[in-house]
Amino acid sequence: MGRLFILGLAVAMGFTSCKQKQEKTPEPVVLWEAYNDSAEVAANTDHEIERMRYKLIQSKVLDKNEVFLPLYDEVSKFSDTEYESLKPLILEQDIPTLQAHIKEGKLSYEKLVLFYLKRIYKYELDNATTLNTVLALNKNVVAEARKMDEFRKKYPNEKHHPIYGMPILLKDNINTEGMNTTAGSIALMDNETGDAFIVQQLKKNGALILGKVNLSEWAYFLCTGCPVGYSAFGGQTLNPYGRKVFETGGSSAGSGTSVAANYAVAAVGTETSGSILSPSSQNSVVGLKPTIGLLSRSGIVPISSTLDTPGPMTKNVIDNAILLSAMLGQDPADSKSVAATADYMNAIANNSLKGKRLGAFANLIEENEIYKNTVEKLKSLGAEIVVFTPPTAKMEGFLSILNIDMKNDLPAYLNSQVRNKDAVKIGSIQNAIAFNNMDSLVRIPYGQALFEGIVADSTTAEGLEEIKNRLEKTGRAFFDTALDSKNLDAILSINNYHAGYAAVAKYPALTVPMGYKETGEPISLTFIAKQFQEDKLLELGRAYEAGTKVRKMPEKFQ
Repeated sequence: MGRLFILGLAVAMGFTSCKQKQEKTPEPVVLWEAYNDSAEVAANTDHEIERMRYKLIQSKVLDKNEVFLPLYDEVSKFSDTEYESLKPLILEQDIPTLQAHIKEGKLSYEKLVLFYLKRIYKYELDNATTLNTVLALNKNVVAEARKMDEFRKKYPNEKHHPIYGMPILLKDNINTEGMNTTAGSIALMDNETGDAFIVQQLKKNGALILGKVNLSEWAYFLCTGCPVGYSAFGGQTLNPYGRKVFETGGSSAGSGTSVAANYAVAAVGTETSGSILSPSSQNSVVGLKPTIGLLSRSGIVPISSTLDTPGPMTKNVIDNAILLSAMLGQDPADSKSVAATADYMNAIANNSLKGKRLGAFANLIEENEIYKNTVEKLKSLGAEIVVFTPPTAKMEGFLSILNIDMKNDLPAYLNSQVRNKDAVKIGSIQNAIAFNNMDSLVRIPYGQALFEGIVADSTTAEGLEEIKNRLEKTGRAFFDTALDSKNLDAILSINNYHAGYAAVAKYPALTVPMGYKETGEPISLTFIAKQFQEDKLLELGRAYEAGTKVRKMPEKFQ
């Protein structure tokens, strides 16, 4: 509409005719418009996976214009020609290669950031391609990258951690200064915090925090039978290998999809039981669930202080080791935090599987052709394969660990981490349930059965300790029976098939792309070892990756 002109006419007194101009407030720039997703929802009503019969796709509360407008001027100046010219230098490249390009002058940290932003804007603002992955962007990230370029030019011989200048995305349950931490919940959509300990470590080592990504709401501990990757705040995360066709995995859905789609160098996820392994596998990326305590949990919206851990999600094992090392550090605020002693960067130098002893599940060889063929490939690469059947293991009480921990850990987080308590009006699970019930269509379209189960769980403190101790022994026996008697380096699993046992055992697990089903759905090989043997897992994963090279980019995100 722009300007409104008013014409004043001269009358008998002899006034001169004049025009008065009145400025109206300019129309806001609109990069994205909400759309009617009913046709998309209807198209999934007969999906063979019941929880993929979505009730909605797009968020009812998130305005993408608020996310994308602050950096629009910067991104709009980055031409399509320049974007295309940088593709060979950036897409699917590992961190050492990117750093080499920058050192050689072929690339800069600023151009690297703008390249990823260009991809995010290109795909996420188009309702036909959006993965509903990006929930927030760091409005200062381009300026921060420029400063790094300036510093590099001024001090070309200065040594930095390899993560220096690399754009990283964070799961939106990880506290980040300047970007709200929502856990996907409308109850926390205004939650302002400082940086989580691992974010402090990333920044100290020079990482650029690019933004925050979607997740299964409350880390998939809200509803039962609901879609993975769904949050009331962010909407339904979609898989780049097949939007609305394949599951994203959960709960670190946005971390997995964003790395697969090359929206950043890497991302950070979190896991309680399978929440890194599952989305990494479903999106054909490398995901590491570390031993509890190797990485700090301070400043992360919790489920369970017993089992929670953050972890790196990357396109390759080299980057995984680099991102892991950039987050290390003993945190006095986390009672389980330890100082790392292994050299994870050095672990990936060995590309040989010769002499490595790996345990393969007998039933998986019989049931899964891709796993069976991979086991044969590992043999050809020099590994010794021992086929075994694990002991029967019962997991009674597992849910109570999550229930009672979250009942206690969430209020502690809200009390210690939220800066603007006047805007975040919940202080407990009961408060969250009541808040959600005030608008069930928007806030809990799939219900909140797990939240209600938390309140109903009457397990005592003594009972909880018994469950924890019993399940830790159960989980370790499940793996150790073969690891010890067969003198194995690691156990071979698929995706997150044995994540629950690894969780209660507090054992680390690394998942690496293994191939694709006939439908095109990704599937991954998961290495599991004993506590604090991440270096061994990364060594095995790197050797396997180098010998197979099976990862492919999603066809529609190239």
